[in-house]
Amino acid sequence: MDSPKGKETYSHRMSVVEPVFGNIGTTKRLNRFSLRGKKKVQGQWQLILRS
Repeated sequence: MDSPKGKETYSHRMSVVEPVFGNIGTTKRLNRFSLRGKKKVQGQWQLILRS
């Protein structure tokens, strides 16, 4: 993270990754999963992404 390459990579994260999760949290009102267990959460996540 402190190297020039790390700083460049992290700066791209703000424009690529963060808006996607912010949009899911805002528009779909998802701030936590309602199910427990990896398989169930993966299923819930797939439903959220498709809707």
